[in-house]
Amino acid sequence: MTGVLAAYDRLVASGELKPDPEQRGAAVRLDRLQEELEAAPPRGSLLWRIAGRKPDSPRGVYLWGAVGRGKSMLMDLFYDQLHIQRKRRVHFHAFMLDVHARMREVRKTESGDPIPQVAAALTQDVRCLAFDEMVVNNSADAMILSRLFTALIDKGVTVVATSNRPPKDLYKDGLNREHFLPFIALIEARLDVMGLNGPTDYRRDRLGDGARWFVPADDAASAALSAAFFRLTDYPPEDRANVPTLDLDVGGGRTLHVPKALKGVAVFSFKRLCGEARGASDYLAVARHFHAVIIVGIPRMGPENRNEAARFVTLVDALYEYKVKLLASAAAMPDELYVAGDGAFEFERTASRLSEMQSDDYLALGHGQDDAAGGPSLTG
Repeated sequence: MTGVLAAYDRLVASGELKPDPEQRGAAVRLDRLQEELEAAPPRGSLLWRIAGRKPDSPRGVYLWGAVGRGKSMLMDLFYDQLHIQRKRRVHFHAFMLDVHARMREVRKTESGDPIPQVAAALTQDVRCLAFDEMVVNNSADAMILSRLFTALIDKGVTVVATSNRPPKDLYKDGLNREHFLPFIALIEARLDVMGLNGPTDYRRDRLGDGARWFVPADDAASAALSAAFFRLTDYPPEDRANVPTLDLDVGGGRTLHVPKALKGVAVFSFKRLCGEARGASDYLAVARHFHAVIIVGIPRMGPENRNEAARFVTLVDALYEYKVKLLASAAAMPDELYVAGDGAFEFERTASRLSEMQSDDYLALGHGQDDAAGGPSLTG
């Protein structure tokens, strides 16, 4: 059985990672947490009965830092090495959508505060809850987080989370933020907060210094985008047949099929994203869930494609607002994609954004880091 620290040290020894004291410090802490969780007696065991109560849950960890500093890599190591049955890893936004859906169901049959019931249901099969990319960008989440997480931790759940922000900057300048401050206090009191802000931006390194917008959308472009996907996800190309897919919840009981989805990176065809009846909520779900999106086969559009062009504008707005990294193959450069038809003049702003999204300054930004209290408006 391998520990987090041993797995991390092997990556450094093999040259896959550069030595980074902050990363190794986090690996040491996660290694200890792994040992604590694996050493805890099973639920309802003799040791529970002797003690007369369930054992205290190990203290959690909150890893924060700039984009590309290894937070997801460390979470991967921890979750993969953790040998317990009752564990769950989930993107924070998806978790909160699930929480709100559960609360609505409880309110259909009962009055009063639904959070205790929701927390009890969530803890039935979970001892360790691992969150990717904790970010709070709406008041509905902010109002319930303190009570929800207090209940989860009190019921024995150990929380591990990654975020681009330190706890004190979560929901910064948000509406009624004073009601959110107890959640910040809870994180700082019940989790070990560790910063990862070393000198190496691994994700930026994996994006490389070459092209990210490929014209034309031919076999060579597809090969380049495929190589970029495997670099970004650190997934072996020889196992390409087993890359996971995902049916992304976009709200309203609808889903969007993602043919390749791994470690926050998604691959779509233009036809899948913009050739079907999709709207802002669909594209916001994509932008929140993925830090990098690869789009294959963006066509040159004309008056007959005005619906596809309008959807593409909305998609780019969502990706831009959430600072999603975009790689694409297309029939033309951005300013030549849609030059005639309804909305062609407005499309110039989209072309400008697409060009900006290829810049080093844009690539250095963290995913979702500029979201405000209510999230992007998709109007600016």
